[in-house]
Amino acid sequence: MMTIKTVQATPFAGQKPGTSGLRKKTREFMQPGFLENFVQSIFAAIDGAEGKTFVLGGDGRFFNTDAIQTILKMAAANGAKRVIVGQGGLLSTPAASHLIRKYAADGGLILSASHNPGGIDADFGLKFNGANGGPAPEALTAKMLAHSQEISEYKIADVADIDLATCGTQDVAGMVVEVIDPVADYAMLMEDLFDFDAIRDMFEGGFRMRFDAMHAVTGPYAKTLLETRLGAPVGTVINGEPSPDFGKGHPDPNPVWAKTLMTEMMGDDAPDFGAASDGDGDRNLIVGKGLYVSPSDSLAVLAANAHLAPAYSNGIAGVARSMPTSSASDRVAEALRIASYETPTGWKFFGNLLDAGRVTICGEESAGTGSDHVREKDGLWAVLLWLNILAVRKQSVTEIMADHWQTYGRDYYSRHDYEALPSELATDLMEGLAARLADLSGQDFAGLTVESADSFAYHDPVDGSDSQNQGLRIFFKDGARIVFRLSGTGTEGATLRVYLQRFEAGTGALFDDPQEALAQVIQAAHDIARLERLGREGPDVRT
Repeated sequence: MMTIKTVQATPFAGQKPGTSGLRKKTREFMQPGFLENFVQSIFAAIDGAEGKTFVLGGDGRFFNTDAIQTILKMAAANGAKRVIVGQGGLLSTPAASHLIRKYAADGGLILSASHNPGGIDADFGLKFNGANGGPAPEALTAKMLAHSQEISEYKIADVADIDLATCGTQDVAGMVVEVIDPVADYAMLMEDLFDFDAIRDMFEGGFRMRFDAMHAVTGPYAKTLLETRLGAPVGTVINGEPSPDFGKGHPDPNPVWAKTLMTEMMGDDAPDFGAASDGDGDRNLIVGKGLYVSPSDSLAVLAANAHLAPAYSNGIAGVARSMPTSSASDRVAEALRIASYETPTGWKFFGNLLDAGRVTICGEESAGTGSDHVREKDGLWAVLLWLNILAVRKQSVTEIMADHWQTYGRDYYSRHDYEALPSELATDLMEGLAARLADLSGQDFAGLTVESADSFAYHDPVDGSDSQNQGLRIFFKDGARIVFRLSGTGTEGATLRVYLQRFEAGTGALFDDPQEALAQVIQAAHDIARLERLGREGPDVRT
């Protein structure tokens, strides 16, 4: 007989979910009652767990399995009917989104801090995805926060730990726990979307690829899809075993943290194609032999060539990008005569557009790209679509990029991150800049004349909701743009992101180094925001 324990609880400060759930230092999540309070607040926000079905899993970082055991026991105590769990507690974020949709679950609890480092002294996270498979909207996360501030008790079943190592069905105090292969359903979906025969033929013809799983959750997915089902040679996937601390690395797929891959791809004997994904599998890095493809450009290329894959052979309905992402995809949408949307940062803002059928492909400059097959960004999906395009066009990455830039022009683009800043310093900089926006028009900085400046606000065309203060934008008369924004994905101090963009027509210089091409825009950003006050010699990360 199940014993339900009702435990007295005291609210914790700081349980406000961000764009991708609640992220904190692992030790903070490990405090007695911290995880339990937030999970109970999730259940309260969705009007209880009674009779509901959930999907549960995470990226395998430190504390993942312990947290899953707690959540399972709390779900049982709160009357959940069924929980679908990835074997070993593993599920990539896009795979979890797919499972929610495929099995008509009421939602999912996903344990990850995405691209942030893992370990007992690093980061942990938990987010709730709704029945559509997408991240909880702001109205729902606001309810979670409100309950966390007034919580007085939580419920948990007093039962033994659940066997997560063996696939199959178990009864846990009247709740069905189904442990499943975390890869199988997702791999079947990918085979439905893409021309696996064409990609397989490309590998059989000697095509060489390297995929860096960064010791994160996509290792098993990439090995199954690339090496087993598509026939890429064993060893194509490197760093393919998920690790609680990601091999003591930083699972962020960008040229800085994927240094091993980048070094190989820039070498004399580089493979034809390189790719990587992040901690929970929702981001991607695309690189050709000697050429890094920015996430903004990748989104544009995928939108322009999606029709080459079976799932998108009839064309796409539209494309959406986050506001800081470059305008490259807008130019593709205009040429294809399809809709394009500019949203705030955060995948949840794409959800309404996808559900309404207004867009098919979405992307963010932070290396997230996806389509309407799930309601999350999907790193391996982007890699497989690139492979499908390469197989059909029979061109190299460099040739495809050259053709794209000659057709649409090139948006030279870079993001400069200033990490772990004192929060007060970062806030003062942003507030001071916001107060000066109205006075910037007509002023010259580093030889560029400001045309307009604003604080980005978004009106959702589907549900009518409004989101204010989503980043500070400065537009110049020659088409250049700078965006300043504080990130919500860090767990220590504040991260200031500076986004830099300049357009070059298809008849201009298309293969310059982005930092050199953007030198004037970079200097203007420093002059406008007085970045020297940050006390840094330069940004911590350039992508």
